[in-house]
Amino acid sequence: MAEAQGATADEAADVVARLKRRLIDQALPLWATVGWDGVAGGFIDRLNQDGSADPAAPRRVFVQARQIYCYAKAAQMGWYPEGRAIALKGLEYLLAKAKAPDGRPGFVHALTPEGTVLDPLRDTYDLAFVLLALATVYGLDRDAQVRAEIDALLSFLDTQLRSSHGGFLEGLPPAMPRRQNPQMHLFEAMIACFDATHDLSFQNRAGEFFALFLANLYDKQTRLLGEYFEEDWSKIMPVSVEPGHQAEWAWLLKGFERITGCPTGRPRGELLASALRYRDEATGLLVDEGDTEGNIRRHSRRLWPQTELAKAWIAQAESGETGAADEARAALARLERHYLSHPVAGGWYDQFESDGTSLVATIPASSFYHVLCAVAEAEQVLG
Repeated sequence: MAEAQGATADEAADVVARLKRRLIDQALPLWATVGWDGVAGGFIDRLNQDGSADPAAPRRVFVQARQIYCYAKAAQMGWYPEGRAIALKGLEYLLAKAKAPDGRPGFVHALTPEGTVLDPLRDTYDLAFVLLALATVYGLDRDAQVRAEIDALLSFLDTQLRSSHGGFLEGLPPAMPRRQNPQMHLFEAMIACFDATHDLSFQNRAGEFFALFLANLYDKQTRLLGEYFEEDWSKIMPVSVEPGHQAEWAWLLKGFERITGCPTGRPRGELLASALRYRDEATGLLVDEGDTEGNIRRHSRRLWPQTELAKAWIAQAESGETGAADEARAALARLERHYLSHPVAGGWYDQFESDGTSLVATIPASSFYHVLCAVAEAEQVLG
């Protein structure tokens, strides 16, 4: 099966080791140097096609948080000892520039390259990644100040963004439609907070998102996860299906099972099987969007769904599913072949059209989180 979907057995055999070396030797040094603004501070949001920095790009706060996560995680894994200092430098910038710069609580949505407020929106998706970054940094040193920042952000979420219908609002000011995506990443952040703190309250918080998933986000009849909802979590028709998110939830459910003991095997298997319905036949890559009938709506193929497919297979391998480890390696080999084989060492292609044309000229920093997380999971589970 792997060969038919664009990854040979030879490519897949040692792909984890190759990708780890690619991160250590190329990506981590690149984004710590060219990808850091040595004048104004902060991580650069994207690189140009030739690998030079694009200093004029706005500084999206979720990207700052993702880069902090990457360097803290690389340090935690023992891959990149310099990562601790880089993560702390990034966190210092994030707290100084993005936290309540306008006198109101919470983190703003975007900064100018100079570090002033570009968009004051308090975006729940962003806040999930800030929480993930804080948790990962806390896991390195158990610093009391970082824990205080975690607690302050949780308080802001609880008091300002909780929805009476369950989950959290899209942001302040509130917006519609409601999306599963911010809830998913808050679920991820709560699992990370538990791993970092071993505080049982985070099991309970993660459990709230698991309950929301079962009650509202996941359709047990169609075995599909919807993307967009009304305020009360009723479906918005026609339902949009993003196969990458089907796979990402499968991986997260395994994390929830790990920290709580709550069995998640059935929905994980169903989500992964559903995701696999939306593959490009020629390459085996997941497409960007489909419908509930299994038809492809958007044939374009972004990088991140491929990492999430690999992580879903890794979760199944961790559970002992026969053949899952081979499928995970094949997914990583496809990621390497199609997206990471970029002329800029440590760069990547972000999205392709159905004919293989690259749709994004720049190299976005936002993809680093997906790549590093997938490789870290692969090394921990697959070896």
